[in-house]
Amino acid sequence: MTASPPIVVIAPDSFKGSLSAQEVAEAIGAGVLAAAPDAVVRLCPIADGGEGTLDALLHAGGEVRRLQVRGASGAVRTAATGMLADRSAVIESAEIVGLTDEAGTAVAVENRSTLGIGDALLALLDNGARRFLIGLGGSSTNDGGIGMLVALGLKLYDAAGQELEPVPSQLGKLVRVDVGGLDPRLKDIHIVAMSDVDNPLCGDDGATAVFGPQKGVKPEQIKPLDALLGHFATLYEQAAGRSEANSPGAGAAGGLGYALLMLGAEFQSGAQTVADHIGLDAALKDADWLITGEGRSDAQTLHGKAPFIAAQRARLAGVSTSLLSGGIDRASLAQLQTSFSGCFSIVFGPATLKDAIDNATGLLRDSAEQMTRLWLSGRKER
Repeated sequence: MTASPPIVVIAPDSFKGSLSAQEVAEAIGAGVLAAAPDAVVRLCPIADGGEGTLDALLHAGGEVRRLQVRGASGAVRTAATGMLADRSAVIESAEIVGLTDEAGTAVAVENRSTLGIGDALLALLDNGARRFLIGLGGSSTNDGGIGMLVALGLKLYDAAGQELEPVPSQLGKLVRVDVGGLDPRLKDIHIVAMSDVDNPLCGDDGATAVFGPQKGVKPEQIKPLDALLGHFATLYEQAAGRSEANSPGAGAAGGLGYALLMLGAEFQSGAQTVADHIGLDAALKDADWLITGEGRSDAQTLHGKAPFIAAQRARLAGVSTSLLSGGIDRASLAQLQTSFSGCFSIVFGPATLKDAIDNATGLLRDSAEQMTRLWLSGRKER
């Protein structure tokens, strides 16, 4: 009897600074088919709320909405958002105020703002959206979400009654927060904040102390900036009659999570939400093998990142999972091996990061082909 063609699900995250999740999936798929031309390949690019989340969600159905919004520097830029088939609107923070935006990160972190997130929310509200999926990973801002809130109608006043610019450096002058001008439509929407971060807004485990340094916050700035966000939260919560500063997730995306919580947002795992929307469980049904991966895998991968969530879903479906990433932290292999039946890097020998990025497509294809040949060999022996 002729063996049935193998069914391989390919669900990688993006390789940041190199390839989108879709491009990674296509390259891996090409490698699988080079070794197993009869294989049934199911491409399911995935993401965890950071860069590439919009693309992964749109891959399952929907359309891009390009909007004029303000970036982290305040300069107007074009940013992609999305409208899914179920009429959920998607906003990816990394697309609007991301760490990869050179214009935004050229401005000191204390002067960056999330105004553009509010711009996108308003534009999508005007287009009829009432359910929003907002990815919080990869942001360059540390403003407590004040920019977004001001774009939505919040007002910040100094002692002279003058409106303040919504950036952290101005919060020392803040004496009053007025919530009366917030867009009334915000009361009738459902926001899902996609993040695995459970940090509070302030303190040693807060947004500034934990995530600020990767955005450019200097050691001597941590306590002053943290205090400014705390000052804003105190006045905002007095005006709003609601308290969220200590809630899990408030510290996500430089405190943008806090602002969303104050608007009633529900926090969900980014990777789990994406997996649900792209139908990963259905793709894994009757599959033989899952290949997932990301730019670099280490112990943090096991804390809710996309490859880990994909592997969890595969395990429930009785499907083995292999990891193919740009780089693998050797010291984390013992931990990674508890979730993946084999962890592989695309690099065949000594190479610079630039070489790996420039040749990522070919490296992925060749590595996937070799992995598939090995997997097929083991399959035949059974």
